[in-house]
Amino acid sequence: MKLSRLLLVLAIATTGLFSACSKDDDATVVIAPSDGSELTLDGGGGTGAPNTVYVDMSTDSATAVKRLSWSLGFYSGSDYRVILNSFSAMSAKVTTKTDITAVTTDDASGVSMAIGQGQGTLSMIDDVYGDLSATVIAEVSATADANYVYLVKAEDGTTDPATWYKVKITRNGTTGYTLQYALLGATTINSVTITKNSSYNFVFFSFATNATVSVEPKKAEWDFAWSYAAYYTATIPYFFSDFVVINQYAGVSAAKVDSTVVGYSSFTKADTASLTFSSKRDAIGSSWRSTSSGIYKQYYYIVRDPAGNYYKLKFVSMGINDGGERGYPVVEYALIKE
Repeated sequence: MKLSRLLLVLAIATTGLFSACSKDDDATVVIAPSDGSELTLDGGGGTGAPNTVYVDMSTDSATAVKRLSWSLGFYSGSDYRVILNSFSAMSAKVTTKTDITAVTTDDASGVSMAIGQGQGTLSMIDDVYGDLSATVIAEVSATADANYVYLVKAEDGTTDPATWYKVKITRNGTTGYTLQYALLGATTINSVTITKNSSYNFVFFSFATNATVSVEPKKAEWDFAWSYAAYYTATIPYFFSDFVVINQYAGVSAAKVDSTVVGYSSFTKADTASLTFSSKRDAIGSSWRSTSSGIYKQYYYIVRDPAGNYYKLKFVSMGINDGGERGYPVVEYALIKE
């Protein structure tokens, strides 16, 4: 075979190998998912760790983001929904007004925005299971005058009304949102256009920087996140350290497995048929650990990622009775093959 023809054959073969889509819809290169690894998550240390860490098991990546770096998340799906930063002490309450310029410090009279550890109500935070139809901020109406102004306590957790924001959100055509906001006592209103981005679950905005900020990886490129987070105890908001949420909006689901029934090393793809998977935000939650005794070594999890891969996941250390360091948890996972 002549050299030029041989090179042509090799080029065609190589093109075929790299023609299918990967987890990123914009890419054309197929990257085989990782067989598994062990990762130490950089939470930044302590029980109220400053970072949220997003993990993508198929690429062995862990992305640490300052958990107070954002205020609101604007949904990029077909619905018009806005979330509060649930990895902070943010809370919100609706006013009776639709004109943001008419909302003043008088609207804070007798209002408490404190949440957590015995204060506040669950109506002041977003649904703890991640249901977007149950966010504090109601679905953004196509009729601008039907959208109410909200009082929002910022992500730094300050309960002084002088630090609260007044917020009104409307739709910006079919491409996104218009956010109007200002400190409660201010007369000058800021207005920002937030454009949806279909590669991500949400577009995030920070009151502190007055700009959109990078937070979550692309929706197809993370499976779960570890963080300090707002959750609940009984009927009130409560803050949990070492809390794990799954990427439910990208189709991730998880199931808990008792190792006395099926051991971690023995688990096979066939065993997934007997599991009940949950797509709720707290499918893992705090069920893997105790703040007094540490990790429940008896349990591990099966996680179905955005690409349909199944991983078995277990927690190795968290810094309570296991030799690890609090705020730097260690996880181990393995791809479940056919």
